Amino acid sequence: MTETFPGIIRRKRPEVLAPAGNLNTLKTAFDFGADAVYFGGQQFGMRTAPKNFTLEDINEAVNYAHARGGRVFVTCNILPSSSEVTSMNEYMGQLGDMGVDALIVTDIGVLMAAREVAPNTEIHISTQAGVTNYQAANALAQLGASRVVLARELSLEDIRQLRAHTPSELEIEAFVHGSMCMAFSGRCLISQHTTGRDANHGDCAQSCRYKYHVVEERRPGEFIPVEITDQGTFLFNSNDMNTLEHIPDILDAGVTSLKIEGRAKSAYYVAAMTNAYKTAVNQYMIQRGFEDEGGAALAPFHDQVHLPANPLPAAPVEFPAWLADEPYKVTHRTYSTGFYYPESPASEDVRKGGYINTWVLGGLVTGYDADAARLYLHSKNKLAPGKEMEILFPGSAPISMEVPADGLQDDKGNPVETINHPARTFSMPCDIEVPVGAMIRVRANLYHGG
Repeated sequence: MTETFPGIIRRKRPEVLAPAGNLNTLKTAFDFGADAVYFGGQQFGMRTAPKNFTLEDINEAVNYAHARGGRVFVTCNILPSSSEVTSMNEYMGQLGDMGVDALIVTDIGVLMAAREVAPNTEIHISTQAGVTNYQAANALAQLGASRVVLARELSLEDIRQLRAHTPSELEIEAFVHGSMCMAFSGRCLISQHTTGRDANHGDCAQSCRYKYHVVEERRPGEFIPVEITDQGTFLFNSNDMNTLEHIPDILDAGVTSLKIEGRAKSAYYVAAMTNAYKTAVNQYMIQRGFEDEGGAALAPFHDQVHLPANPLPAAPVEFPAWLADEPYKVTHRTYSTGFYYPESPASEDVRKGGYINTWVLGGLVTGYDADAARLYLHSKNKLAPGKEMEILFPGSAPISMEVPADGLQDDKGNPVETINHPARTFSMPCDIEVPVGAMIRVRANLYHGG
């Protein structure tokens, strides 16, 4: 696959870090602007639901990323049993030999082993370690960690204090978007207790999001709903995180890497959110005077030096109007800003479960014929004439249009009334030249409730 979107700016700091559950999603993340991508192999990671990466996939991922100036981080962040230690250490050694840029670990024994078996590979401390203060961060740095992924429960002030008391070379990563867990730093036993699936080995059943009832001891078998609505209540159904409009605050606090959650999410989700956060970071870097429009450095990014615990307020960063809508065009639950702002902490949606899904992926652009003014696409969902659609590609506002009422054709050039067959090639009239690899989304007005 060639570089679909040339000219993407890659940077190490501040970094947009995207998730991937498979090789296709990883490539999409880099194509839509990710500076780095994190993922799990088929063992020792904290997600078993995605297909995950074979060793062959990881090797291809490293080559794809490095050819584009990107980096790859592999999760080795389970809490291993003694029977897993030898094979885990062998696995980390293999990853180091492949040229993986970082291993994400939780267990202190795994950290120390990683230093031995993969000495040229960075060590990042997982959010599962629950790092909440500079003393812990400094201790982990002394043991060889180059980055700490903060517990999601920290406020901006907590992060400022941590940054002010840690060496500037220690990188700070924080989650900025995606699902949140009802347990501290994701360390939860509900799934194992209710289903036998160990969340701390990546096999969470998301039992916290189930609908629960009360059973009174003198009436066994009679389930009494704790009613909020006629659907029941979802006591532990935590909000998703969306901090897109608050990225200046988070970067000003000293965060090095902005982490998007979602290794089980689709390539479209990763593309849209990577593009959105990358656009926000680019605007921040330009308007704060760190880079020019072309990405050339004008001043060192501020995390190279110690930040004061209470910095003076900086001028606001103005984002393009379309950017704020992007998080609402992917699958999500009710949003919050996490725990960054103590006055409005994350909560849960007790009235409904499931996802909000108002836009879906309609197709992937596979070609454009400028002479015929026709766009070719690999279909994913129904595209009906007159339906609102948008074309998404990196670094720019999406192009809004309606599915044409006339001129839809199948792969043989025969006219069709609607595009309604997934995984087939179609074409449509389009006066705007669209790059290969762009995504077409269509308004769906769907809700997948629980």
